[in-house]
Amino acid sequence: MLSCKPVDTLISTSKATILPDPLFSDATHFRQIMGALQYLTFTRPDICFAVNRVCQFMHAPTNSHWATMKRILRYLRGTASHGLHITCSSSFALHGFTDADWVGSVEDRKSTGGYVVFFGQTPISWKSGKQRTVARSSTEAEYKTLADGTAEVIWLQYLLTDLQISSASAPIIWCDNLGATYLSVNPISHARTKHVEVDYHFVRDKVAKKEI
Repeated sequence: MLSCKPVDTLISTSKATILPDPLFSDATHFRQIMGALQYLTFTRPDICFAVNRVCQFMHAPTNSHWATMKRILRYLRGTASHGLHITCSSSFALHGFTDADWVGSVEDRKSTGGYVVFFGQTPISWKSGKQRTVARSSTEAEYKTLADGTAEVIWLQYLLTDLQISSASAPIIWCDNLGATYLSVNPISHARTKHVEVDYHFVRDKVAKKEI
């Protein structure tokens, strides 16, 4: 693939499906390449979602999954200079971004959520993955991802405390869903959110204590 034609986009969310398609002839070769791409996500968080999507079919890859995997390689061919840039910053503040794709999977209608946490201006932690349960609303999907991001930020706070690095302000987590944002500060459980698991409501406790 060294001389392949580069592409500007990674993957279409409607491509990696379980529609009838011939199985790929060399599943072991497919898994070897996908394993290498998983290691690459350590320094290329931009490919996390696409790699996660294709990895869901490693048990029985088809020709369309092989084509999708090659598209990821074509994208990497054209973005070889991309990567994580560690920059000097006077700020020791943590801040994160969370987002979720509500019922994005056409196979099981589960949502995919992800977050990225910055230390100053440098991204230090990120994750993209399918949620364990089906979300009945976009607010629930976003709130689950917000809970995952909050847990990661709290853990990083403990780590920085052990390293004797303190911040003057509480971490900020950015979420683009108004329902999830209101739910994180509203102590009243409305009827439309009663189905949200109790363990996710620890986000409200952290906000109330002004830790987030």
